[in-house]
Amino acid sequence: MIRALVPGSFDPPTNGHLDVIERCVGIFDEVGVAVIANPSKSSLFTAEERMEMLRECCGDWPNVVVDSFSGLLVDYAQQAEAQVIVKGLRAMTDFDYELQMSQMNRHLTGIVTLFIATKPEYGYLSSSLVKEVAKLGGAIDALVPEPVAAAMKERLA
Repeated sequence: MIRALVPGSFDPPTNGHLDVIERCVGIFDEVGVAVIANPSKSSLFTAEERMEMLRECCGDWPNVVVDSFSGLLVDYAQQAEAQVIVKGLRAMTDFDYELQMSQMNRHLTGIVTLFIATKPEYGYLSSSLVKEVAKLGGAIDALVPEPVAAAMKERLA
């Protein structure tokens, strides 16, 4: 059994995140979606709320398990018995950062990182940008799953 780990802040989960997760569902036996719980970071949603949104959005995929962690990703990956970390890439700037992280993770534990390029229609999409658009009253319905859009409208009301 091959278990992949898709980590992220997911604050909030976007259609780009779900695209990466869905593609992993078809490749790996089990996909762990790992929400980074960083109490020192100011988030719109708590880790528990982000996990609940992801569970709702990934409910049709029986091989997806949603969890959260704090600390080093590689420590969590070892605890979760993941064989691979999967990261979505939008642009070269993502690649530059993620390549360094993957090399450090490989140095620390030997874990492999697999990069998945996002679909072109999600190349500009980030959680930060979605939050900014929503806070300024812009339409986000095409950027995030319906349950996430509803939670954001409620939170920002």
